[in-house]
Amino acid sequence: MSRQTDPEDEPVPEPPGPAGRVGPTPPGLLLGLALAGLVLGWLVRPACVRLGVPAPRVSWLPVLALLLVALILGAVAWSTYRSLQKRGERLEPHRAVNRLVLAKACALTGAVVAGGYLGYALSWVGLTDAELGQQRLVRSLVAGLAGVAIVASSLVLERACRIRDGGDENLR
Repeated sequence: MSRQTDPEDEPVPEPPGPAGRVGPTPPGLLLGLALAGLVLGWLVRPACVRLGVPAPRVSWLPVLALLLVALILGAVAWSTYRSLQKRGERLEPHRAVNRLVLAKACALTGAVVAGGYLGYALSWVGLTDAELGQQRLVRSLVAGLAGVAIVASSLVLERACRIRDGGDENLR
């Protein structure tokens, strides 16, 4: 005779790791992505020379777009911090998750972008006599710094999204 078990009596398996918790973005991951971007950015100019195509020009439009993203992230971080920490307001869970995902995605992407532009700038060091060499160097440096600003403002936003430990009653 087989014994059938009631599905309600079976234990529910626990998910691996801390359930529902997201840790801060690891600095090692950001550094690794930045170094990968640095190498790839540095390889762009030599690859273009080897292929016989002109090296890409860096216009001010993407540089300004990166700066705008950094400013928007900073404003969202400040607003989130003020709402949660200073005023003690509650943030709807889906909005908090959206901001956290935005912060993490922008931090990772910003690290690659910063590394890529800084690597491209490094490839032009000593070649400022080349056609548009100085322009490429300066604009790439500014774009790389804008990428660093994106990472910094993303990490500030990530920090602003933190809540106290202790369960749902402390969720904000």
